[in-house]
Amino acid sequence: MTDKNTTDSNKGDQAPVEEILTEVTRVPLWDPENDDVLVCRQVRQETHDVKTFVFSAREPRAFRFYPGQFMTFELPVDGMITRCYTISASAARPYRLEITVKRVPGGPGSNWLHDNMLPGKEINVSGPGGEFTADATGEEKLLFISAGSGITPMMSMTRTACDLSEPTDLHFVHAARTPSDLIFRDELALLAAQNPTLKVALTCDSASASHQWTGYTGRLSLPMLSLMSPDFKERKVFCCGPARFMEGVRHMLEEAGFDMGKYYEESFDFGAETAGTFEEHASVAPEISEQTFRVSFSKTGHVVECSPGMTILSAAKEAGLMPMSSCQRGICGTCKSKLVSGEVDMNHGGGIRQREIDQGKILICCSTPLSDVEVEM
Repeated sequence: MTDKNTTDSNKGDQAPVEEILTEVTRVPLWDPENDDVLVCRQVRQETHDVKTFVFSAREPRAFRFYPGQFMTFELPVDGMITRCYTISASAARPYRLEITVKRVPGGPGSNWLHDNMLPGKEINVSGPGGEFTADATGEEKLLFISAGSGITPMMSMTRTACDLSEPTDLHFVHAARTPSDLIFRDELALLAAQNPTLKVALTCDSASASHQWTGYTGRLSLPMLSLMSPDFKERKVFCCGPARFMEGVRHMLEEAGFDMGKYYEESFDFGAETAGTFEEHASVAPEISEQTFRVSFSKTGHVVECSPGMTILSAAKEAGLMPMSSCQRGICGTCKSKLVSGEVDMNHGGGIRQREIDQGKILICCSTPLSDVEVEM
C-alpha cells in the first residue's frame, strides 16, 4: 500500500507496482454459497501411490481458508459420492488449492481421482470446512506428528507459516513405511534449511538396500520421540494419520505423562477411504419432541424408528445401517441427502449451502425429525 505522504515524483516511480496491486485486489473471493466448481490445473506425482491435484476456480478467485481445513468433493462414482480431502496448500497462496491423495486399494474416490483427474477437468466442491488448524507463527511451541497421507494438514500449516514469516518453534515428526513412501520429503528438507526454527524428523518402518536412508528406522516410539523432540512435553501436539497410528501416539504420550489437554488429532475414517475430519465426540441434538418418528430411506427401502432427540444418522446406525458419513457435526457435508417428505430440525456447522437447503437437502448427521420423514438414500 502506498503511503499517503508519498511525493508526486515517488508516485510516478511506483505507478506500475500500484497497478499490479490494484489488479490483485480486484480478484473476488471464493464464495462457498455460490461458487462450487474447481478446474484441475496440474497433477503432480509425489510418490508411487500419492498424487497432488492443483485446482483453481473457472474465473480468478481468491480462496480464504485456515491451514488444515478440507474441501468436500463430489465424484461421479456409482452415480455420485462425496469425499473430503484436506487442503495441502499454503493458506498464504490464495489463488490455487491443492489436495494430496493416496491411492487406497478398493477406494472408489481416491482411485477415481488418480485415474481420471487431469488438467482441464472440472469438479464440483463445497467448503472449506474443518476445525483442525494451528498457527505455527504464534508464540506456542508446537509438535506435529503425522503418518502416511496424514501429513497433508500438517504440510498446509507448515507451508503457511514459512510463507508468512517463519515458524516460531515447530517440530515436525513424520512416519512412513519406507523411504519411497515419504511424501514431501525434499520440500520438508528445503523448508527446514530455510527456516532455523523448523526441525524435521522422519522415520521409516523399514529401509531397503535400494534406498539410501540415514534417518530414523523403526516404528515411532517414546525413546525415538524423545530424541526427535526432547522437550515434547512442553509443546502443543497435533496428530494426524491412520487410526492405529494415532491410538499409539495417544498411549505413548499418556505413558510419558503428557498433558493430553494439549493434544489434538484429526481422524481419517471413511471405511475404505480417507477423509479429513476433526476428531471430536458428536453432540446430541437437543430434545425437541417426546414422540418417536419413522424414518424411511427411499432407495434402500429400510425403515427405522427415531427416538426423541436422536438424529437420523444415529437412528440409522442404531438399526445396523451404515449411511455414508464422517464428521457427524454438520461440517463436512458427506451425509447430504434429499428430504423427500416430512420435517426436521437441522443444526449444521456449515457443511451445506443455503441454496441446497432451499432445494430440500439436509445433513442427516445433524437433523432431528419433527415428523415421520422420508430421505432419499
